[in-house]
Amino acid sequence: MNITETKRLNICELSIKDSAFILELLNEPAFIENIGDRNVRNLEDAENYILNGPIASYHKHRFGLWAVKLKNTNELIGICGLIKRDSLEDIDIGFAFLERFWGNGYAVESAAACFDFARDVVETKRLVAITIPSNKGSIRVLENIGLKFEKMITQPNDENELMLFGAEI
Repeated sequence: MNITETKRLNICELSIKDSAFILELLNEPAFIENIGDRNVRNLEDAENYILNGPIASYHKHRFGLWAVKLKNTNELIGICGLIKRDSLEDIDIGFAFLERFWGNGYAVESAAACFDFARDVVETKRLVAITIPSNKGSIRVLENIGLKFEKMITQPNDENELMLFGAEI
């Protein structure tokens, strides 16, 4: 199901058919370094990740992490979307792209579309994001869509300090 689109991208729900892509994305070194190891090691793990993460969120919240596809080829290049974490008061925007698609503006383009979705469809009044301090690319994306650094936080079961960005929308 298509959620939204931009000039170059379609943003749609993930499905079990996307498990090979999720397996590849979640095991890229940059994903593990910047986001974390999700212990997705085979197609069955990827299917469970999709079912218990994004699809469960679609049913519970009407949003979640979505597939980002190039309009001209329908190629799946990344994920972007909205997450409701128990540990954060506000809805969180997140994204990850295969490294071979970095540097083309796709993260900013899709994150801006998800920002608009959060404001216009979900009707949330505030949006946040978290990232590790060394992830300069994600920090630039968050600043480009209007989020500002607010403070350092830690998440439950994670000793790493994270940067919390936020904006009233």
